[in-house]
Amino acid sequence: MTSFASFYPEYTCSYNNPLNCDRPLQTAQELKGAKFCLECGFPATLSEQAEIKGNSGTYQVTNYLGVRGYGRVYSGIKIKDQQPVEIKEYILPKRCFNDQESGDRKQLFQRLGGIKLADSRMQNFRLVNTLEAIADEKLERCYLITQAIEASQTLHQYLIQNGKMTAVQVREILNQTLQTLEFLHSQKILFPSNQVQQGIAHSNINLDSILIKLTNKLTKHEQFSIYLCDLAIWENLFIPPAITQPAPAQKEKDLESLGLVAFYLLAGSTINYADHQPLDPRDNQHWSTTDIYLKQFIEKLIGIHTPFTSAELARQALIKLPKEGQTNNSDSSSQTQPDQSLKKVSMWLLIIVLLLLGGGIFAYVKYFNQHDDSSKYLQWSKLRRRFADVNNVPAGQFNYTGENPGTWTFIIKQKVGKDSLEDLLYQPKPEAQATFKYTPVASSNLENLGQPIAVVQAGEKDFAITSLTQKISGELDKKSVAYDGLLVYVEFSRKNDNMTDALGGQITIDQLREIYTGRITNWQQINSKLPNLEIRPFAPTEPEANSKFIEIVLKNDPQDQALFAAKVTQWDTTRTQNQIRQEILNGQTTGIIGFGMISKIKGQCTGYPLAIVDGKKPAIQPLFQQRERRPLKTSDNLCQHDDYFFDVNAFQSYPLGYPIFVVYPKDNSRPVAGSTFAEILTTRQGQCLLSKVGLVPLQPIPDDLNNYGCKSLS
Repeated sequence: MTSFASFYPEYTCSYNNPLNCDRPLQTAQELKGAKFCLECGFPATLSEQAEIKGNSGTYQVTNYLGVRGYGRVYSGIKIKDQQPVEIKEYILPKRCFNDQESGDRKQLFQRLGGIKLADSRMQNFRLVNTLEAIADEKLERCYLITQAIEASQTLHQYLIQNGKMTAVQVREILNQTLQTLEFLHSQKILFPSNQVQQGIAHSNINLDSILIKLTNKLTKHEQFSIYLCDLAIWENLFIPPAITQPAPAQKEKDLESLGLVAFYLLAGSTINYADHQPLDPRDNQHWSTTDIYLKQFIEKLIGIHTPFTSAELARQALIKLPKEGQTNNSDSSSQTQPDQSLKKVSMWLLIIVLLLLGGGIFAYVKYFNQHDDSSKYLQWSKLRRRFADVNNVPAGQFNYTGENPGTWTFIIKQKVGKDSLEDLLYQPKPEAQATFKYTPVASSNLENLGQPIAVVQAGEKDFAITSLTQKISGELDKKSVAYDGLLVYVEFSRKNDNMTDALGGQITIDQLREIYTGRITNWQQINSKLPNLEIRPFAPTEPEANSKFIEIVLKNDPQDQALFAAKVTQWDTTRTQNQIRQEILNGQTTGIIGFGMISKIKGQCTGYPLAIVDGKKPAIQPLFQQRERRPLKTSDNLCQHDDYFFDVNAFQSYPLGYPIFVVYPKDNSRPVAGSTFAEILTTRQGQCLLSKVGLVPLQPIPDDLNNYGCKSLS
C-alpha cells in the first residue's frame, strides 16, 4: 500500500498526511464551496452534488469513498443518463507543483489517462474501464471518470475485513490477474491522444490497485471477480517532483509485484506484528501456507527462484500446478530417461555444429586470403552498373510521393554536378519513355504519420519513398534502397572545445532519453567536467525524423513522447545551427543539443556529431575521416567538409540509423513502377547518386578499384 507520510511536507498537517486526513473532508462538509483545508491549506475534498464537466458529459459527486493510491475516490453519476460512475480526484497542490509542472501534468493526464483496445473491441479483460480524463482549468485538480464496479473493494480493504485468504482463493486471484496482465502486456492499446502502443506494463500492482467483487457466497468458497485499476502511466503523474520518482515501467516488474500481493494475501498483512517490520518473502518463517507448490510458484513470480519471462508463461505454469497435497508428476524418475536422451542428442548436435563452424571458418579465411580487397565489394559487384541496365521499365507518367518535410523531399532538391537529383531521376532511362514525377504530401501530425503510404494505398500515387513503414498493409510491399538516420550534435568551436571534449565526443541513448524528456536539465548532471549550464534540447521540424527519434530513443513510450512534445523546441535544423553559430560568435557556451537528418548535419561545422552508445555496446561514430579511414575525433576540423564520409559498415550498426524504402502496391494489375524505381536506385549509378546527396548506400562503394566505383560512372 502507498504510504503518504511526509508526501506533502509543504503542508503542516497534524497527521502528517494531508491526502488521507479527515480535516479536508470536515472543511468541505462544514463550509459549502470551501476549496482548502482550514487547518493546513491542503485542497479540500469535493462536496456532495459537486459537478465536473468533461467532453463526454457532466458528472455529479454523490459520496466520498476515501483515498486509493495517489487520489481521492468518490461515487457519482453521469447526469445525462444517470449512469453510475466512479470519480478519482488527483491533486496538484500549488506548494508542491509550480505552474509549469502542474500544466505539464494536466496535459499529460489528458493524453494518457485511460486506455482502450486499439481495434475498438469491447472485450472485458477485467481492467476498470476509463470513460474520460478531465483536467480542471481553474483548480489544481484532475479527474478520472471510470465505470463503477459495484459491491467491490480493494484487496487491502478485503484483508482488513476478512483476514488472510486461503491458498485456493489466492490461486484464483493469481489466475485472473495473470490473465489480465497477459492481455494488457500483449494487445494493441489506444490512449486518449489516439496514440497506439503494442502492450503496456501496469507498473502499479499492489493491494490497493486490485479490486475484488464478490459474486456469490457458497458454503466453502467465495466466488469473485478481480479488476485492475490505477495504471502507473497516469497515477505517477501526481507524485510531487520533490519525491523520488519511480523507475520506468517494466512488464517483468508486474509479475514481481503480483507475487508480493499473493504473499501478503496468504499472510493477511504486509507487516510482522511482532516487530512491526515489513514481511519478507525470503524468510520462510513469514510464510503462512502449507501449499508448497503455490509457495514455490509465488517465489518464482517474486524472483527468489528463476523468474517467469511473461505473464502468459506464468499463467500456463499456474494452471498445471498440482493441488495442495498432490504428487508433482512432472519431476523425479519419470523424466530421467528423456532427459538423458536429450543430453545425448544435444551433445551430437554440438559436435556437428562445431565441425561445420570450423570448416566454415577455414573456408572463409582461405577465400579472404585469395580475394583480398575485392571480396569487400562482392555485393557491389552484383549490382547492375547503370540505369540503362534495368530491364522492363514500364512506359508512362508515374507519380510518387514522400513526407513533406522529410528526407526525400530534402535530398531530391540537392545538386549532383549541374543537375538536381530530381532532374536525374525524372527520366532515368529515356529509351523506355517512362517519367517519374515527385509530389510530397504532409501528414496531419506527429501521431498520425503515414500520409504518403495512405495515398499509395488509395491509388492516388504509384509509390512512396519513406522510412516510416510500420503501418503498411498486406496489400503493399517495400524494398530498401539506402540508409537514412539521425545525428545528434552539440556546439563545435575551435576556440572552446570543452563541451565535446568533456563528453568524450559521445552520448548514450539513455542520456538522450533523459534530456529530451526534461529529466536531465543541466550538463553537469551528465559529467562534472561539463559547464554548470542549462541543457537546451532542440528537435528538427521533419515529422519523419522526430518519429524515428521517438521510436529509437524514447521507445514509443507515450508518457515520454508527451514530455518530448511539451519540453523540446522544434526548429528547422539550419535555424538551430545558425543560433549556435551566433551564440558562439557572441562568446557564449550555448548549452544547445540538437538532432537532425544525416543529410542536413553532414557538411557543416557548427555542431559536432556525437558518437552514440546503446547500452553496454561500444560507441559508434558513423562519420569517418577520409584520409585515415577512421572515425571522427573531437580534434578534427569539421569545416573541411570533403574530408568526411559515412562508413557503410559502421552505419549498419549505428543505433540511430535505419533503412529508407520504396513502398509500392503488390497489385499485379497496376504498373510495376515502384519496384522498377527501387531497382533503378539500387544500381551502382543510383547508389552513387544517393551517397552524394547525403544518404548512405546499402553496401561499401570501392574507391574506383579497377574503374569500379563512382568515378567511373561520372
